[in-house]
Order: sequence, then structure tokens, then C-alpha cells
Amino acid sequence: MAEPAKSSLRKKAEQRSQASAEVKREKEAVARASAEESNKHPDGFLAHLNLKPIWFAAAFIALFGILLLPTGEGLTLAGKQALAILAFAIIMWVTEAVSYTVSSILIVGIITIALSFAPPLTGETSEAMGTTESIKLALSGFASSAVALVAAALALAAAMQATGLHKRLALIVLKFAGEKTSNVVIGAIAISTILAFFVPSATARAGAVVPILLGMVAAFGLATNSRLGALLIITAAQAVSVWNVGIKTAAAQNIVATNFIESSMQQQVSWGQWFMWAAPWSVMMSVALFFIMRWAIKPEVDHIEGGRAVIERDLKELGPITGKEIRLIIVAVALLFLWATEKSLHPFDSATVTIVAIGFLLLPKVGVFSWKTAEKLINWGTLIVFAVGISLGSLLLKTGAAEWLSEKTFGALGITNMPMLAMIAIVGLFTILIHLGFASATSLSSALIPVFIALAQSVPGAANGGIGFVIIQQFLICFGFLLPISAPQNMLAYGTGAFTAKQFLKTGIPITIVGYLLVLLLSATYWKWIGLV
Repeated sequence: MAEPAKSSLRKKAEQRSQASAEVKREKEAVARASAEESNKHPDGFLAHLNLKPIWFAAAFIALFGILLLPTGEGLTLAGKQALAILAFAIIMWVTEAVSYTVSSILIVGIITIALSFAPPLTGETSEAMGTTESIKLALSGFASSAVALVAAALALAAAMQATGLHKRLALIVLKFAGEKTSNVVIGAIAISTILAFFVPSATARAGAVVPILLGMVAAFGLATNSRLGALLIITAAQAVSVWNVGIKTAAAQNIVATNFIESSMQQQVSWGQWFMWAAPWSVMMSVALFFIMRWAIKPEVDHIEGGRAVIERDLKELGPITGKEIRLIIVAVALLFLWATEKSLHPFDSATVTIVAIGFLLLPKVGVFSWKTAEKLINWGTLIVFAVGISLGSLLLKTGAAEWLSEKTFGALGITNMPMLAMIAIVGLFTILIHLGFASATSLSSALIPVFIALAQSVPGAANGGIGFVIIQQFLICFGFLLPISAPQNMLAYGTGAFTAKQFLKTGIPITIVGYLLVLLLSATYWKWIGLV
């Protein structure tokens, strides 16, 4: 063989080797980011200034400061205590003075101690209820069927990770997308959409698609932080947030909202109802996302040469589809059918069918993973935060604190006398802005949804008792488009180093504006026509 030909072959072999090594490094980086996110929420910007001890002290100062204030007119002692605990929780959650799990455990203790000095919420006696009764209030969230659904959903996501099925689905979709950059962007959006139906964890969905996209970038010989890398990784993260809105089971914060609605407004929200309300918005936003991303970030190339080879190599590494994956596909499709036909073709709610499905998946031989594996893959801290959030929200509703707070804030502004569309617009802006301080939409839902329920119930003549207003605000709570710290999936993507916060914001601002305007458009048309508002 001629020397130039040998040299060319050696050079290509070296490039393939370097690309393969780069892919491996990127996958390890994503795995580390995912593991870190599973154990704790990412630090906020203020944490870099080492202000955590100050914020920790500030949370307790706010707690005791409110407890020492005179009880406001129309507010019970228990209601004042609930507001004090809410202030403590918000400071802890926004500043992340300690992890969300630790702050949630503190909240349980504070609720138990503070409420023990208040009379029972039944009003039967004026004597203090004591810790025996107050701890029941503090732990009430753990008895909610919503917690069972979230626990089962986390186990389902763990089953996807254990079998690698979510990765196989992502690879197949991206294989069909081809090597043209615009098609790969469409593929990233498409796989985020498909996984939203079957993987009830935003972080798990991002963790499935991000390493594959980084591998495609590396195969072309571009750096991780190239414009192409930024385009693909940001698209994947934003698409995950878009479909957190469209699918009820795609995000834990949606279960928080529907739990409060069912317990306080006595109206059940089925999977199918949520999909009928929210999916049109997510579909339109997915289309808008494609054009916004192509406008905001111009990649170095329009064709990812070798991208298909990377996909095929990864599929080959996975090997042929296994029996476990086939069984998981059958269970996932059956679950999707049962979720979609809830309250129409059968009497079983989402929590019941999901728990039964997880029980089957854990069975020896016929299941797909063991309990020991599930223990390692399930983020138990998320479950604690979720349950405590429900306890706090329920306390705000039961003590009348949410209603009092709604009257003193939104009521004082005269919002309840405005047309529903104006209410949605004004409160929606407030929701989007306050999300800038929260890294957890679940915690944000726990703090805001009880107040929104009280506000909706104070509006005379609201359709369906105001449920539409609360649901739409929950859609807006899912908006995690602006900053990397706005959602865990954003931080997982940000941890790869593929993009800067400035690049994320450049895409997040137009996405947020378009999403907000679409909410108003649908509120004035489609959601009004179907009787939601």
C-alpha cells in the first residue's frame, strides 16, 4: 500500500479513536452530573458567595419574626404559624441554604412543634392540640395517593434506566433523524416528546438524550462547547420542559397541583383531561422551539458527518433488544393506555395502575429489575420533598392561611374583579418571575398552588369553580426556560459544559415570551371553548 494511503488511514483511525474517547468522556461527564443532581439540587448563584449560613439564619429569623407578630384580622393562630413556616420554607428553597431534602425534614419538625401550641383545626376546643395531633398534620402528605403515584413513577423511570430502554428509544429516533443538523434538532425534540409519555422523570429523560447528542458532536470533531453542542443540548433540555406541561405524569409538580385540586376543590383531573388541555400548547411550543433554537444559535455546520455512525455504534453496543426491554415496553404501553382511559373505560386511578405495574416489574423472573437495583436508582430525597410540600400546602389550605394571603395580596390589587383572561395574564407574569428564584418546580407548586386555589375560589362565577385558572398557573409553574438553575434537567445539561448561561438565556427569553403568549391565546380561545376557563 502506498505511503500516503497508509498515512491517511492512520489519520482517520486516530480521529475515530479521539472521537470515541471524547464520546466516552462526555458520557462520563453527563453521568456525574446526573448523579450529583440525584443527590442534591444544584447550588444557586448566591451560593458561590458563601452566603448559605446567612440565609439559613435569615430563614429562622423570618420564622420567629412572623410567629411573634400579632395575629392578623381574619387569621387564626394556626394560620399565622402556617404563614411563618411558609416564609421559612421559601427562603430555604430559594437560597438552598441546605439541600431540599434537609430543609423538608426541618419543615416537618417545625410544623409539629409550632402547631402543637395551636388549638385543633376542628375548632372543637381552644386548648393546644399537642404534638400527637400536630405531627399528623406534618406527615399528612406522606399519606397522600399522589405520593404513591410519584414513588411508582420514580420506580418506572428507574426501570427504564436499569434496562436502558429509554436510551434505545432515543438512539432509534435519532437514527431516523439522519445527519442534517436541522433534522437532529427535530430528533432531539421528538425523543423528548416520546419519552415524556413513558418516563415520568424530567432528569431521566434529559439524561437519556444528552450523552447521545454529545457523542454526535464529538464524532464530527467539534468541541463540546461548540455552537453545535450548545444548540443540541439546550434544545433537549428545553424540549423536556415543554413536555412537562403537556403530560400530567411527566413531572412531579403536576401531581402536586392535581392533588391539591382534588382535595380542596373536589374535582379530579384525569390523565386524559390534562392531555386534552395541555398537549395542544406543548405541540405548538415544540414547533416554536425548533425555529427559536435555529434562530438563536447558528451551528458551525449544517451536516453532522459520521453522526449516523455514532448512533449505529451505540445501538450495536446495546445489543439486540432483550426480553426485559420487551416486557417493559408492554407494561409501559399498557400503563399509557390505562392512564389515558382513566375515568372513562375503567374505574382505576393513575396511582393504582402504576403501583400494580411496578409490583409486576419487580417480580423475580417475569419482572425487569430487582428491588436492590431500584433502591440505588430511585431518588428518595425527591419523594420526601414532594410529600412535605403536600403537607405544607394542605396546612395552608386547612388553616385558612392560603385564603388570607390571597385576599391580602391579589385581593388588595383588585384582581378578583378583573376578567379571567386579565387574571391569568397578571398572575401568570408573577408566576414566571417568582420561578427565577426556585430550582424546584415541585416546591414552587407546593407554595403557590394553595394560594391560587384560594384566589380562584374567591372569583364569582368562575367556570368549574376556578379549576381552569389553577391548572393554567400550574402550566406556567412548569416554565423552566430562562436560567440553567430553573430546573434540574437544565442543570444536568449545563453540567456538561456545552453552553453558557448567557446562551441559555438567549434562547430562554423568546421561548418564555412565546409560551406565555400561547397561554393567553389558548385561554381566550381553545380553553374557553372547551369550558376550562
